[in-house]
Amino acid sequence: MNGWTAAGTALFLFGAAPAGWATATGPAGRRVVAQNTVTTLVSLAVLLLAQGFARPAYQDPALELAVLGPAGTLLYARLLADDVAARPVARRSLRITTWLNYLAVLLVVGALLVLGSRVAGRAVSAAGSSGRGSVRSTGGTSDG
Repeated sequence: MNGWTAAGTALFLFGAAPAGWATATGPAGRRVVAQNTVTTLVSLAVLLLAQGFARPAYQDPALELAVLGPAGTLLYARLLADDVAARPVARRSLRITTWLNYLAVLLVVGALLVLGSRVAGRAVSAAGSSGRGSVRSTGGTSDG
């Protein structure tokens, strides 16, 4: 287990699981906000686990969830509209949660991009210094 998988597992256990519980129980206003938080936390955890397992293909579901999560929140809010109307959620809490979700996604995606470019830069410089990346001329241009 490396740091990426430890962070992803911790985010699932201590972030997404309690938020998932809040989505399933409690008043409707809190459930809508918690559902929005769960989509962000799960997409971040899957991104961290994809990096930890060195599986770039696992990043696709995480990014799709990050894009489709707000649409799911709108659908969830629509289905619970009558319950939310009876006890409305504070606009400020939903606004803060949404901006924190976007900030967290941007920070993790930015960190993955920076680390990926550093690894690629090291690989290119290592290949260049070992001579494996150079193109050698054979002298002849005819094929036969």
